[in-house]
Amino acid sequence: MSRLKIDLYSDIVCPWCVIGQHRLDKVLSERFPNLDVDVEHHPYELMPHAPPEGLSLADYFRGKGITNMVHAFERPEGEARASGLHLDLSKQTYVYRTIYAHTLLRAARVRGTQHALASALMHAFFHERRNISDLETLSEIASHYGFQREEVHALLQDEAEIKKTETEIARTRNAGVSSVPTFKVRSLTIVGGRSEDEIATFINDAIHVRAEIH
Repeated sequence: MSRLKIDLYSDIVCPWCVIGQHRLDKVLSERFPNLDVDVEHHPYELMPHAPPEGLSLADYFRGKGITNMVHAFERPEGEARASGLHLDLSKQTYVYRTIYAHTLLRAARVRGTQHALASALMHAFFHERRNISDLETLSEIASHYGFQREEVHALLQDEAEIKKTETEIARTRNAGVSSVPTFKVRSLTIVGGRSEDEIATFINDAIHVRAEIH
């Protein structure tokens, strides 16, 4: 049986994306343990205008008229707990641009480490409060996923490589992706903070569609 290809559109700094990726991995492990799956990550930038030092989340929410950040975090934190993921969103007080992280993920695709690296980057941002737009930080993380540190610096300082990522981000939006996470398998699509049962149904439907095609 051929491998099931899942296209995942997400951003490293998106709480619902880390929940969605966790739930996808959990569902695949627990309900489809024998399924051969290839998850390909596609870039989506939530904060393209964030400065290099990061944007204060308090300022960001204040600009949207939200003064109680704890209240804003209650739902995603509760959803995360329901799937066995401890997520303390108040731990990370800044949000960063992710063009470098997405460029690194694109390069990791051919090394077979893309999905694991995406998880590591999310962990660094949400759990360790790290600046995932910083080259040194990215170099250190990527060194565990098939990269040499010097190689990461060269890659992320190459304007042509950054341009390729910007083109992919534009392609994502032109394809109609306007909310993340978005999961796609051929013509099937689900969007947003979906439950484990919904993700499982999506995968089951995708398996049937694949079987009909073959």
